Amino acid sequence: PIFHIQELEQLRRELEEKRPLAWDALPDIPLYMDQVLTYMDRQLIKADGSDSLTSAMVNNYTKSGLVPRAAGKKYSRDHLAYLTAICILKQVMPAMDMALLLEEETSGDKPVGELYEEFRGSLDQALRSAAGEMEDYMDQASLSRGALHFALLSYAAGLVSRHYVGILRESRPEPAPTRREKREKKSRHMEAGEGETQG
Repeated sequence: PIFHIQELEQLRRELEEKRPLAWDALPDIPLYMDQVLTYMDRQLIKADGSDSLTSAMVNNYTKSGLVPRAAGKKYSRDHLAYLTAICILKQVMPAMDMALLLEEETSGDKPVGELYEEFRGSLDQALRSAAGEMEDYMDQASLSRGALHFALLSYAAGLVSRHYVGILRESRPEPAPTRREKREKKSRHMEAGEGETQG
């Protein structure tokens, strides 16, 4: 029991104190992939080793357009900012929703550094709130109630987040159809027309 309470105390301290580095504290020289992965380990509060960032994940995020392409094989602090946000958001939302939010947030005139600091501000508020909520569930008898409490908080927050994303998606203009989509639509119309004449 004492060991578990120490774990909870450590987690609460991390929620209160551990934050991704400020924009100005991120390295302003380009990093290679292995340096990026080492750096990202220090940026996040992790439940266990399984949620560490890998080079394959970075490559997938780049291919899918979530992260800008590296200049050669070197990554800037812009990349570190994107990867920090993605590593946190991927815990709670699908890639298509992350893509929508990142595209929306970066579509204006604000530089990446300013957006990153806004992200850090929201994250700080959320982590402090969670640390404060932990105070009522810090003994052995409260473990199951605490787990349930935070699961329900996560459920409620997820509902709200998905609702915001849904409204955001509906408010965006429909993308222009691709040539392939146009051909398929035309083909479907022709088939439907032939069916009518045969009937």
